[in-house]
Amino acid sequence: MMRYWYEGFVGLRYLRASPRRGFVSLIAGIAIAGLALGVAVLIVVLSVMNGFEEELRTRILSLTAHATISGLEGRIPDWAPKVDQVSRLPGVRGAAPYVESQAMMVHGSKSAGILLRGVLPADEGRVADLAPHLVSGRLADLVPGRYRVILGKALADELGAAVGDRVVLIVAQGSVTPVGVMPRMRSFEVTGILTLGMYEYDRRIALVAMQDAARLLRMGSDISGIRLNVDDMFAAPRIVRAAALALGGGYYVEDWTGQHANFFRSIEITKRILFVILSLVVAVAAFNIVSTMVMVVKDKRRDIAILRTFGASPRSILSVFVIQGSLIGILGIASGVIIGVSIAVELQGLVHALESVVGFKFLDARVYFMSDLPAHVRVADVLQICAVAFVLACLSTLYPAWRAARLLPAASLRND
Repeated sequence: MMRYWYEGFVGLRYLRASPRRGFVSLIAGIAIAGLALGVAVLIVVLSVMNGFEEELRTRILSLTAHATISGLEGRIPDWAPKVDQVSRLPGVRGAAPYVESQAMMVHGSKSAGILLRGVLPADEGRVADLAPHLVSGRLADLVPGRYRVILGKALADELGAAVGDRVVLIVAQGSVTPVGVMPRMRSFEVTGILTLGMYEYDRRIALVAMQDAARLLRMGSDISGIRLNVDDMFAAPRIVRAAALALGGGYYVEDWTGQHANFFRSIEITKRILFVILSLVVAVAAFNIVSTMVMVVKDKRRDIAILRTFGASPRSILSVFVIQGSLIGILGIASGVIIGVSIAVELQGLVHALESVVGFKFLDARVYFMSDLPAHVRVADVLQICAVAFVLACLSTLYPAWRAARLLPAASLRND
């Protein structure tokens, strides 16, 4: 192999420091370290964005289901056969009725706006698995007529309510009295605490029995809509429209991609912007190879002259230094991938350890929607980063290699 591809052998040898001139390999090591650092940072940041997006999607869908069908006037009558019909449609894993409205909750001297959701505990498991998120209590505790409520943890903390306390629910539907229109209100017993790890939901959600919510909102036997859980969540827009048409049309449909479209779009845009910005860090590290290779060419002028005297063509000299620069790029990229993936996999534990040392919480759920820092490494992202870094590293070798190929043997030996 060395006999027929001596350019590769010489390029590899030039990476090794000689006893007399070890500085060239030192700066090559610095270039490798810089490239590795840039690649590692890019992998970690993109992995965090991936983990953030997937964690938010999972937590949101654990409470909101994949899609909803609601009446154009805010209610659906004669809903039982419709729920049964929708449940049997292809692609639908489960369906459950719900009653939902904005309301206000009061406990003592404290009050807060909430999202009141009435559910059937026996059917709710078809569209959302809330059991792992219940700190205390059970969905089965929401017995119709007992007027019990499960609160989000942040909401309970804000109201100062605990399990066993009684809170007052106030809805906009009013009753006409001699002194004017009075809002409808009802006392509920707190029977459970729910936490999703997302402040937006933990601060607003209040779950009650569907019959109690319907009675409080004066909906009779009607419901607000039907929630769907589908086999393929990315097919939710198509499936929910097909379900509405199967019911005869005249319904308002919504799916998770539309409900949170701007939110997930902003995450995707942020991810692309970070990729471009951090790619500049990789570019700076890659272009450090230029200075490294210029130093190598200057140090190897005599070797280049001897190779040219032995019959090496300018193209072969060009190949030697392109190969050397590419090897620097490969070593830097490989090191960066190992470091970046290792940090991304253990990132959550590292962040928790650092928080315990400094005594400060880096992620406030009220600002970042979650208190943990998840990371998910995608092979496609790693390959994209490696490709960009390798192209930049190869481009950085062209100018020094071109200068080496243009050296004249006689002038190099005369000046040495």
